[in-house]
Amino acid sequence: MRLPTEGEISAKMMMRGRFITYWYRWIIMFSIHQFLFASVAQSDGNTIRYQTNEEDAPGTVIGNLAKDMSLTPSHSSKTNFRMMKQFNDSFIRVRESDGQLTVVERIDRERMCRHTPQCLITFDVVNFSKERYKLIHVEVEVKDINDNSPEFPSRESIVEISENAAVGSRVPLDPAADADVGSNYIQSYQISVNSHFTIDVLLRADGVKYAELVLMKELDRETQAAYTVELVATDGGNPHRSGSTKINIRVTDFNDNSPVFDQNSFSVSLPEDAPVGTVILSLNAVDADEGSNGEVVYGFGKQVSREIRELFHVDSASGRLTLRSPVDFEDKRTYELDVQASDLGSNPSPSVCKIIIHVTDVNDNAPEISITPMTSVTTGVAHISEAAERDSLVALISTLDRDSGVNSQVHCTLFGHDHFKLRQAYEDSYMIVTAAVLDRERISEYNLTVMAEDFGSPPLRRITQYTIRLTDVNDNAPHFAKAVYEVAVVENNAPGAYITTVEAGDADLGNNGKITYRLVDSVIMGSPVNTFVSLNSVSGSIYALRSFNYEVMKVLDVHIQASDGGSPQLQSTAVVRLKIVDQNDNQPSIIAPALYKGSAEVFLPKDAPAGYVVTQIKATDADEGINAQLSFRISEGGHLGFSINKETGKVHVSRQLTYDLTDNVKVTVAVSDSGSPALTSSAIIHLSFIEGSLPSLPSFAPNGGEEPFEWDMSIAIIIVLAGSCSLLLLAIVLITTICSRRRKETRERGCEDKEDMPDVEQVESGHIDSVIANHKGKVFDAHPFPEPPQLANSNTTDTGCEDGRQTAGIFESNSRVAEGKLKGYSTLPGYGKETVRPITIWKGNSFTTISARDPHISGKDSGKGDSDFNDSDSDLSADVHKKESPPMNSLWACTSECKVLGHSDRCWSPSATRPNTSLACAPHLSTFSKTASLPRDSRRENYYPAHLNKPTGLQSVYEKVQHQEFDYILVGPQTPARIQEADEISIPEYANS
Repeated sequence: MRLPTEGEISAKMMMRGRFITYWYRWIIMFSIHQFLFASVAQSDGNTIRYQTNEEDAPGTVIGNLAKDMSLTPSHSSKTNFRMMKQFNDSFIRVRESDGQLTVVERIDRERMCRHTPQCLITFDVVNFSKERYKLIHVEVEVKDINDNSPEFPSRESIVEISENAAVGSRVPLDPAADADVGSNYIQSYQISVNSHFTIDVLLRADGVKYAELVLMKELDRETQAAYTVELVATDGGNPHRSGSTKINIRVTDFNDNSPVFDQNSFSVSLPEDAPVGTVILSLNAVDADEGSNGEVVYGFGKQVSREIRELFHVDSASGRLTLRSPVDFEDKRTYELDVQASDLGSNPSPSVCKIIIHVTDVNDNAPEISITPMTSVTTGVAHISEAAERDSLVALISTLDRDSGVNSQVHCTLFGHDHFKLRQAYEDSYMIVTAAVLDRERISEYNLTVMAEDFGSPPLRRITQYTIRLTDVNDNAPHFAKAVYEVAVVENNAPGAYITTVEAGDADLGNNGKITYRLVDSVIMGSPVNTFVSLNSVSGSIYALRSFNYEVMKVLDVHIQASDGGSPQLQSTAVVRLKIVDQNDNQPSIIAPALYKGSAEVFLPKDAPAGYVVTQIKATDADEGINAQLSFRISEGGHLGFSINKETGKVHVSRQLTYDLTDNVKVTVAVSDSGSPALTSSAIIHLSFIEGSLPSLPSFAPNGGEEPFEWDMSIAIIIVLAGSCSLLLLAIVLITTICSRRRKETRERGCEDKEDMPDVEQVESGHIDSVIANHKGKVFDAHPFPEPPQLANSNTTDTGCEDGRQTAGIFESNSRVAEGKLKGYSTLPGYGKETVRPITIWKGNSFTTISARDPHISGKDSGKGDSDFNDSDSDLSADVHKKESPPMNSLWACTSECKVLGHSDRCWSPSATRPNTSLACAPHLSTFSKTASLPRDSRRENYYPAHLNKPTGLQSVYEKVQHQEFDYILVGPQTPARIQEADEISIPEYANS
C-alpha cells in the first residue's frame, strides 16, 4: 500500500482547514438568523406557531396572541384569554388580558424531547369575545442550543489489530454521544497525526455518527508493537464544542485465518411487542483453521453501547441474537450494533458483522385522555354557569396515542347526558359543549363518561369518568311557603313577646341563597308598622313591641319582604296576618236602666200582678264570643218577690206584692260573662211603688220559662207614623182632586156665597180674656179650617146652594173683602207694623174674633206643657206686637186628644162651617168630628173640605177627652198675603145648635 507523501498530507490538511472555516461561518450565520427570528409566529387558521430557545430565562416573551392574530381584547373584562392545561404546557404561561406568552421555567430540550429532531410544546387557548369563544391551537417549537459537548464512553480505549492485516482494514471505534440535535450535534471526528492510521466518519441507521479506524500502512510487529492516537469529536455549535478519547492500538502476532460471517451486515425487523427471549437473528461464522484456532466465539464489539447490551444478547457459542429486554417503538425505532466472531487461537483476529434492528410499531398503547376544563377548582371536575347558553365551551379533551400511523388515530365519544355533546376542534382534540339550557336547581351535577378509541387492530380504548358541576346564578327569588300566614296572638301580651317565625326558601346557593328579612313600610292606625312589631332580619322571627288590645285592633297585617344576597337582588313578599285573640278582660257594662253611682230607680204599680215585667236590664261587653255571652241574676233581694230572666235580663214580679207606696225595695242585679274567669258587674235597682192602673198590659212568664210576646214601643211608634204619613199623602191627593173639580163647578155656576158675619169690633175684650184664662191646652201652628159643621145661632145662609149641597167657605178676593163679606175666613198673625188682622178663636161652643194686636193674646208655645203661663208671648206687655219677625204659620191650641194623637206641632182643628138653610147642607157639629180638613193655601180662591176617617185605634182616647171643654184654636193661612185691617173684615160668630 502506498503511503501519502508529506506534501500530500499538508495539502489535504489545508483543504480540510478551509472546509472547516467555511463550515464554521455557515453555522454562525445560521445561528444569528435563528436568534433573530426565533419568535416569529406563523398562523394557519386557528393554529399559531412560535419558536423559542431552550434554556431561555423565565419571563422571556414568546409572542402575543391578540397582536399576532389581530384580535381585539375587551377592556371591560379582565379575562380575554384562558390557557387550557394539557400534557406538556407547564413551561409556558398565557396572560389573560392580551394573550401574551411567556416562559415560566427553563426548558431543557434534551430532557423533554431527547433525540427527536423537532421538539414541540402544544396547548390550546380560549379567546372570549362578546360572550363567544374562539379556540386557538398554539405550537411552540423549542429550538436546540449547543449546550452539550460530545462525550466518549471512556477517556481511553484499546484496539487490537493483527500484524498481517491488509491495508484498508477497518476497526470500528466507540462513538461519542451528544445530546444536542441538528447542527449542534457531532459534525466531525479527527485523529491525531500518525503514519499508519486514519479515520472515516460514518452515519448509522439510528442517526449516530461514528468513526472507523482505517489502516493506511502495513504493520510490522517487530518494528513497532503499539500505537497511540487521540480521537476528537466536534459538534457544529457556535461556539463549537468537542470531546476526545485516547486510543491504544496493539499489533498482535500473525494469525493464519480469521472467522468469516455469511454476511457482513444484516437488517432485521423486530415488533415492539416481541417478548423477552425472542431470537432476532442466528449468526454463523466459519474459521478455516483447525483445532482451537478454528473454534469461533461470538460477542458484541467493544464499541457497542451499554443500552444495546441491556436490550440484546449474543450467545457466544451459537451466535444467536436474542431480545434481552422489551423494546419500545415510541422510545427508539432503530438499533445498530456490531457482533464480532473470533477464534480461540493465540492471536485471534476477529471479524465484525453489522446488524441493524428496525423496531416495528404495534398497537400496544391505548389513547391517553387529558380533559382541561374552562373553570375548575377540583381535579377531574369542570364547572360551568347554569346560565350558559347553548354551545358554550365546558372543557377541552386532548388525546394522545404514542403509536404511529393508523394506530395513533383516535376517536372520542361522550356518554352520560344529552345536555352535553362533543365537537371536534382539530385532529385529536375535542370540545365538550352544552347542548341544552341548564338549570342547577333541577340537575346540579353531571357524571359523564369519555371514551377514546384508536383505529388499531385490535382497537384500544381508554375510558375516563368526568364530572361537570353547575355554578349557581341568582335566578331564583326567595319563596315563601304561603302568601299569607295567619298567626293567633292573645291580647294583653307582654311587649317583646315572641310571635312567630317566617321562613323563605331560596334554591340558589351561597350569597344568592342567603336571605334577609325586613318589614315593608306601612302605616297602621296612624303609626308605622315598626312600632307594633319587630323583625329579626336573619332568622325572620317576629316580636311584639306593644301590648295588643282586641277591642282596639282585631287584625294586624304585617308585610314581610325576603331578599337574597345575589346581584341583582331578588325579593318576594308575604303577609303575616296577626289575629288578636280576645281575652276576658272587660267587665259587662249595664246600659239600661240608666245608672247613677251604680244604682237606678224604677217605678211600678203597687198592685202589679205576678209575672209583671218591672224593667229589663241591658248590658254590653266589649269582648266577643263566649267572653261576651252575658247572664243575669239577682245577687241580693231575690226573696223580696222579684226574679230575673238570666238570658234576657227582664225583671219580673214573682209573687203578689204587699208593699205600700212608702216602701222602697232594693234589689241587686249581677251581670256576668261566660269567660274564664268570669267577670261580673252589678247594679242596685231601687223599686218605688205608685198608685194607679198598669200603664201597659202585664207580661206574665209561663211556667215553661217562655215569656209572652210584648210590643216594642219603637215598633209601635214606627207603625203609627207610617200609617199617619200614608193617610196624609192620600188626603193630599184627594184634596187636590176635589179642589180641581169644585173649582171647575163653581166657575160654571157662578155662585156667590153671602155670609153675615158679626163685626169684629163687637167682641168684648173681657170676654176674650175669659177664653184665654180657661185655656188648658197648647198653642200650635194651625192649618185652615176643615169642613165646618153647621153651628147654632147662625142666620147666614148660602143663597147660591144648588141641589141641597153645601159649599165650602171661600176666602174672597180683595174686592170681595172690601165689601165686608168673608166666607169661612182663617187668618194669620200679623207682620210687625202691618195692618191688624183678625184672629178667630173657639170659645166654649162658638167662635169669637179678636184683634191680632190684642196684648193679652199670644200665639207662641213655650213648650212647657199645656199652659201658656210661661210662653214668651203670654206676658201682658204690649211689646210683643212691636217685634218685627218673618212670617209664621198659624198656630192651633191643641186639646188633650191631639196630644194623645201625636200631633204636637201641627194639629187639625174641629170642623166649623156656616149653617145652610137646607138640612142637607148643615150637618150637626160635634166636639170632634170624624172628618177633618187639611191645610189649604190662602192664595187659592176657594177651599174645599177633604174628609179623612179617624183611626179606630184611638177610639178609647177619643172617648176620654170627648167630655172636656174645647180649648181655643189659633187659625191662619200658610202663606202670608196682604192682610186687611180688622175694620175691613167681619167674621160671623157661630154657636152650637
